[in-house]
Amino acid sequence: MTSQHALWLPLFDDLADPALVARLAAEAEEAGWHGFFVWDHLRWREPVAAAADPWITLAAIATATSRLRFGPMVSAISRRRPAKLARETATLDRLGGGRLTLGVGLGGDRFGEEFSRTGEECDDRVRARMLDEALAILAAAWSGDVVHHRGEHYTVDGIRFLPTPARRIPIWAAGFPGKLNPMRRAARLDGYFPVNLGSADRFAEAVAQVEALRTGTGPFDYVAEVEPGEDSATYTRAGATWLLTCFAPESLSVDHVRGVLRDGPH
Repeated sequence: MTSQHALWLPLFDDLADPALVARLAAEAEEAGWHGFFVWDHLRWREPVAAAADPWITLAAIATATSRLRFGPMVSAISRRRPAKLARETATLDRLGGGRLTLGVGLGGDRFGEEFSRTGEECDDRVRARMLDEALAILAAAWSGDVVHHRGEHYTVDGIRFLPTPARRIPIWAAGFPGKLNPMRRAARLDGYFPVNLGSADRFAEAVAQVEALRTGTGPFDYVAEVEPGEDSATYTRAGATWLLTCFAPESLSVDHVRGVLRDGPH
Protein backbone atom coordinates (compact mmCIF):
# COMPACT_ATOMS: atom_id res chain seq x y z
CA MET A 1 0.00 0.00 0.00
CA THR A 2 1.15 3.54 -0.74
CA SER A 3 -0.06 6.79 0.77
CA GLN A 4 -0.72 10.21 -0.68
CA HIS A 5 1.13 13.08 0.96
CA ALA A 6 -0.27 16.51 1.76
CA LEU A 7 0.67 19.66 3.62
CA TRP A 8 -1.78 20.83 6.29
CA LEU A 9 -1.46 24.50 7.25
CA PRO A 10 -3.07 26.81 9.79
CA LEU A 11 -3.78 30.14 8.07
CA PHE A 12 -2.41 32.20 10.92
CA ASP A 13 -0.09 35.21 11.21
CA ASP A 14 2.54 34.91 8.43
CA LEU A 15 0.23 32.53 6.56
CA ALA A 16 -2.82 34.80 6.80
CA ASP A 17 -2.01 36.02 3.28
CA PRO A 18 -3.98 34.12 0.61
CA ALA A 19 -1.64 35.12 -2.22
CA LEU A 20 1.35 33.77 -0.28
CA VAL A 21 -0.42 30.52 0.57
CA ALA A 22 -1.40 30.06 -3.08
CA ARG A 23 2.27 30.43 -4.05
CA LEU A 24 3.21 27.84 -1.44
CA ALA A 25 0.60 25.47 -2.88
CA ALA A 26 2.05 25.92 -6.38
CA GLU A 27 5.53 25.21 -4.99
CA ALA A 28 4.23 22.13 -3.20
CA GLU A 29 2.69 20.83 -6.42
CA GLU A 30 6.00 21.36 -8.22
CA ALA A 31 7.83 19.50 -5.43
CA GLY A 32 5.61 16.43 -5.83
CA TRP A 33 3.08 16.78 -3.02
CA HIS A 34 -0.38 15.33 -3.68
CA GLY A 35 -2.52 17.58 -1.51
CA PHE A 36 -2.69 20.93 0.27
CA PHE A 37 -5.19 21.36 3.11
CA VAL A 38 -5.90 24.32 5.38
CA TRP A 39 -7.39 24.85 8.82
CA ASP A 40 -10.81 26.48 9.12
CA HIS A 41 -10.86 28.82 12.13
CA LEU A 42 -12.06 32.32 12.92
CA ARG A 43 -9.50 32.87 15.67
CA TRP A 44 -6.97 31.08 17.84
CA ARG A 45 -5.51 31.58 21.26
CA GLU A 46 -2.57 33.91 21.85
CA PRO A 47 0.08 34.47 20.60
CA VAL A 48 -1.74 33.95 17.27
CA ALA A 49 -3.13 37.32 16.17
CA ALA A 50 -4.14 37.10 12.48
CA ALA A 51 -6.24 34.53 10.62
CA ALA A 52 -7.25 34.23 6.97
CA ASP A 53 -10.55 32.99 5.62
CA PRO A 54 -10.00 29.41 4.38
CA TRP A 55 -12.56 29.51 1.56
CA ILE A 56 -11.11 32.58 -0.14
CA THR A 57 -7.64 31.08 0.31
CA LEU A 58 -8.78 27.76 -1.19
CA ALA A 59 -10.10 29.60 -4.24
CA ALA A 60 -6.64 31.12 -4.69
CA ILE A 61 -5.09 27.65 -4.31
CA ALA A 62 -7.49 26.23 -6.89
CA THR A 63 -6.40 28.76 -9.49
CA ALA A 64 -2.66 28.49 -8.66
CA THR A 65 -2.48 24.68 -9.03
CA SER A 66 -3.66 22.01 -11.46
CA ARG A 67 -3.13 18.63 -9.75
CA LEU A 68 -3.15 19.08 -5.97
CA ARG A 69 -6.15 17.89 -3.99
CA PHE A 70 -7.21 20.67 -1.62
CA GLY A 71 -9.82 21.54 0.96
CA PRO A 72 -10.64 22.68 4.49
CA MET A 73 -9.42 20.22 7.10
CA VAL A 74 -11.61 20.34 8.98
CA SER A 75 -14.63 22.62 8.79
CA ALA A 76 -17.13 22.86 11.64
CA ILE A 77 -20.04 23.18 9.25
CA SER A 78 -22.60 23.63 12.03
CA ARG A 79 -21.70 27.33 11.94
CA ARG A 80 -22.31 27.57 8.18
CA ARG A 81 -25.66 27.68 6.40
CA PRO A 82 -25.78 24.44 4.37
CA ALA A 83 -27.49 26.05 1.37
CA LYS A 84 -24.70 28.62 1.16
CA LEU A 85 -22.09 25.92 1.70
CA ALA A 86 -23.60 23.87 -1.13
CA ARG A 87 -23.10 26.80 -3.51
CA GLU A 88 -19.58 27.49 -2.27
CA THR A 89 -18.35 23.90 -2.45
CA ALA A 90 -19.78 23.25 -5.92
CA THR A 91 -18.29 26.48 -7.24
CA LEU A 92 -14.92 25.82 -5.62
CA ASP A 93 -14.82 22.26 -6.96
CA ARG A 94 -15.57 23.48 -10.49
CA LEU A 95 -12.93 26.18 -10.15
CA GLY A 96 -10.37 23.51 -9.28
CA GLY A 97 -11.49 21.01 -11.89
CA GLY A 98 -12.88 18.47 -9.42
CA ARG A 99 -10.11 18.53 -6.80
CA LEU A 100 -11.98 19.58 -3.65
CA THR A 101 -12.16 17.34 -0.58
CA LEU A 102 -14.42 18.55 2.23
CA GLY A 103 -13.23 17.79 5.75
CA VAL A 104 -15.95 18.04 8.39
CA GLY A 105 -16.18 17.78 12.15
CA LEU A 106 -17.83 19.19 15.24
CA GLY A 107 -15.10 21.70 16.02
CA GLY A 108 -14.71 23.04 19.52
CA ASP A 109 -14.29 26.09 21.71
CA ARG A 110 -11.11 24.99 23.44
CA PHE A 111 -8.38 26.76 21.48
CA GLY A 112 -10.03 29.94 20.25
CA GLU A 113 -13.42 30.30 21.96
CA GLU A 114 -14.71 30.90 18.46
CA PHE A 115 -18.14 29.43 19.21
CA SER A 116 -18.86 31.09 22.54
CA ARG A 117 -17.53 34.48 21.44
CA THR A 118 -19.66 34.57 18.31
CA GLY A 119 -22.93 33.21 19.68
CA GLU A 120 -22.62 29.82 17.96
CA GLU A 121 -23.94 26.57 19.38
CA CYS A 122 -21.59 25.24 22.08
CA ASP A 123 -23.35 21.94 22.86
CA ASP A 124 -21.50 19.12 21.09
CA ARG A 125 -24.64 16.99 20.82
CA VAL A 126 -26.60 19.76 19.14
CA ARG A 127 -23.72 20.54 16.76
CA ALA A 128 -23.56 16.84 15.87
CA ARG A 129 -27.23 16.89 14.84
CA MET A 130 -26.65 20.09 12.88
CA LEU A 131 -23.66 18.50 11.15
CA ASP A 132 -25.61 15.41 10.09
CA GLU A 133 -28.54 17.48 8.86
CA ALA A 134 -26.21 19.74 6.87
CA LEU A 135 -24.51 16.71 5.30
CA ALA A 136 -27.90 15.43 4.12
CA ILE A 137 -28.63 18.80 2.52
CA LEU A 138 -25.23 18.90 0.81
CA ALA A 139 -25.72 15.45 -0.68
CA ALA A 140 -29.14 16.44 -2.01
CA ALA A 141 -27.90 19.77 -3.36
CA TRP A 142 -24.87 18.27 -5.11
CA SER A 143 -27.13 15.77 -6.91
CA GLY A 144 -28.70 18.52 -9.00
CA ASP A 145 -32.22 17.49 -8.01
CA VAL A 146 -34.70 19.85 -6.41
CA VAL A 147 -34.10 19.90 -2.65
CA HIS A 148 -37.05 19.79 -0.24
CA HIS A 149 -35.85 19.74 3.35
CA ARG A 150 -37.51 20.74 6.61
CA GLY A 151 -35.45 19.63 9.56
CA GLU A 152 -34.70 20.49 13.16
CA HIS A 153 -32.28 23.26 12.21
CA TYR A 154 -32.53 24.00 8.47
CA THR A 155 -35.09 24.53 5.74
CA VAL A 156 -34.54 24.31 1.98
CA ASP A 157 -37.85 24.69 0.19
CA GLY A 158 -37.77 23.53 -3.42
CA ILE A 159 -34.37 24.79 -4.61
CA ARG A 160 -32.24 23.19 -7.34
CA PHE A 161 -28.53 23.85 -6.87
CA LEU A 162 -26.94 24.22 -10.29
CA PRO A 163 -24.27 23.89 -11.47
CA THR A 164 -23.34 20.71 -9.64
CA PRO A 165 -19.74 19.98 -8.60
CA ALA A 166 -17.32 18.92 -11.33
CA ARG A 167 -17.21 15.50 -9.70
CA ARG A 168 -18.57 13.89 -6.55
CA ILE A 169 -16.90 15.75 -3.69
CA PRO A 170 -15.34 13.33 -1.16
CA ILE A 171 -16.12 14.07 2.48
CA TRP A 172 -13.72 13.09 5.26
CA ALA A 173 -15.08 13.15 8.80
CA ALA A 174 -12.80 13.90 11.73
CA GLY A 175 -13.28 12.54 15.22
CA PHE A 176 -11.54 11.56 18.39
CA PRO A 177 -10.56 7.87 18.50
CA GLY A 178 -12.93 5.73 20.49
CA LYS A 179 -15.91 8.04 19.90
CA LEU A 180 -18.47 5.83 18.23
CA ASN A 181 -20.76 8.44 16.67
CA PRO A 182 -18.00 10.20 14.68
CA MET A 183 -16.81 6.79 13.51
CA ARG A 184 -20.31 5.88 12.37
CA ARG A 185 -20.58 9.21 10.55
CA ALA A 186 -17.26 8.66 8.82
CA ALA A 187 -18.23 5.11 7.83
CA ARG A 188 -21.18 6.54 5.89
CA LEU A 189 -18.96 9.05 4.08
CA ASP A 190 -15.67 8.84 2.16
CA GLY A 191 -12.94 8.98 4.78
CA TYR A 192 -12.00 9.10 8.44
CA PHE A 193 -9.49 11.42 10.10
CA PRO A 194 -8.86 10.30 13.69
CA VAL A 195 -7.33 13.26 15.52
CA ASN A 196 -4.95 13.44 18.47
CA LEU A 197 -3.82 9.84 18.14
CA GLY A 198 -0.11 9.95 18.87
CA SER A 199 0.88 6.53 17.51
CA ALA A 200 0.51 4.30 14.48
CA ASP A 201 -0.78 1.49 16.69
CA ARG A 202 -3.74 3.61 17.80
CA PHE A 203 -4.29 4.62 14.18
CA ALA A 204 -4.47 0.96 13.17
CA GLU A 205 -7.06 0.37 15.91
CA ALA A 206 -9.16 3.27 14.60
CA VAL A 207 -8.93 1.92 11.04
CA ALA A 208 -10.14 -1.50 12.19
CA GLN A 209 -13.05 0.02 14.11
CA VAL A 210 -14.29 2.07 11.16
CA GLU A 211 -13.79 -0.82 8.73
CA ALA A 212 -16.09 -2.88 10.93
CA LEU A 213 -18.77 -0.18 10.63
CA ARG A 214 -18.59 0.33 6.89
CA THR A 215 -21.19 -1.17 4.61
CA GLY A 216 -20.13 0.44 1.32
CA THR A 217 -17.58 -0.97 -1.10
CA GLY A 218 -16.40 2.22 -2.78
CA PRO A 219 -13.12 4.07 -2.23
CA PHE A 220 -12.49 5.12 1.35
CA ASP A 221 -9.62 7.12 2.85
CA TYR A 222 -7.92 6.90 6.23
CA VAL A 223 -6.09 10.11 7.06
CA ALA A 224 -3.15 10.40 9.46
CA GLU A 225 -1.45 13.47 10.87
CA VAL A 226 2.37 13.39 10.90
CA GLU A 227 5.05 15.82 12.03
CA PRO A 228 7.52 17.30 9.52
CA GLY A 229 10.34 14.81 9.04
CA GLU A 230 8.52 12.03 10.89
CA ASP A 231 8.85 8.51 9.51
CA SER A 232 5.37 8.00 8.07
CA ALA A 233 5.87 4.42 6.90
CA THR A 234 4.37 3.04 10.11
CA TYR A 235 1.12 4.91 9.42
CA THR A 236 1.05 3.64 5.84
CA ARG A 237 1.42 0.08 7.12
CA ALA A 238 -1.38 0.82 9.62
CA GLY A 239 -3.75 1.65 6.77
CA ALA A 240 -3.28 5.37 6.08
CA THR A 241 -4.15 6.37 2.53
CA TRP A 242 -3.34 10.04 3.15
CA LEU A 243 -0.60 11.53 5.33
CA LEU A 244 -1.02 15.17 6.36
CA THR A 245 2.17 16.92 7.44
CA CYS A 246 1.11 19.36 10.14
CA PHE A 247 2.57 22.61 11.49
CA ALA A 248 2.05 23.94 15.00
CA PRO A 249 0.52 27.46 15.05
CA GLU A 250 2.85 28.64 17.78
CA SER A 251 6.00 27.89 15.74
CA LEU A 252 4.67 28.64 12.28
CA SER A 253 6.89 30.40 9.75
CA VAL A 254 7.00 30.68 5.98
CA ASP A 255 10.64 29.57 5.95
CA HIS A 256 9.78 26.41 7.89
CA VAL A 257 6.91 25.54 5.55
CA ARG A 258 9.05 26.18 2.48
CA GLY A 259 11.85 24.03 3.87
CA VAL A 260 9.49 21.11 4.41
CA LEU A 261 7.70 21.39 1.09
CA ARG A 262 10.93 21.70 -0.90
CA ASP A 263 12.18 18.46 0.63
CA GLY A 264 9.16 16.80 -0.96
CA PRO A 265 6.95 14.06 0.46
CA HIS A 266 8.55 11.13 2.28
